[in-house]
Amino acid sequence: MNKAFTKESDADADDGEDDLPAPALPAGAKNYLTPAGYKRLRGELMTLLDDERPKVVETVSWAAKNGDRSENGDYLYGKKRLREIDRRIRFLTRRLDVAEVADPALHHGNEQIFFGATVTYANARGEEKTVTITGVDEADNLKGDVSWVSPIARALIKARVGDEVQLMTPGGLETLEVLEVRYPKPGNA
Repeated sequence: MNKAFTKESDADADDGEDDLPAPALPAGAKNYLTPAGYKRLRGELMTLLDDERPKVVETVSWAAKNGDRSENGDYLYGKKRLREIDRRIRFLTRRLDVAEVADPALHHGNEQIFFGATVTYANARGEEKTVTITGVDEADNLKGDVSWVSPIARALIKARVGDEVQLMTPGGLETLEVLEVRYPKPGNA
């Protein structure tokens, strides 16, 4: 088959237009990360650069030597996987370049809420919930980690144990009472 009829173009794959947008940061805001979040993202970047990418490049190189690339699954899948890895490497590199590591252990013993705090609060119905305020790139709602730019974190930041804060929800204004504020012990972040 003539290469003119294949749907492969390295120029299209590397133009960056298909990059997923990074989670939003407020204009001019810093990309805060906890030390654990920075370590996790840096570890992922190093694994991609030192382990995954070289293996995929080797597979693609081997598959390219096998002749017709238009029907070569190893080659086609490898090129696709290589683009995904390169996209993630670009994303991680950009985010880590502008990251500012903020150690929540510095606030250990403090009852005021800052970045990195684990906060237990109750709503007007007495339902308690615990969240940890983390960086945009490390937030995981399923684990109770919320981004410092999220509405709940913005409502809680700078409040103290016993304070009531107002949170605008889709159902209307909700009053939350701060019950507990915890920070990791120094050396345990």
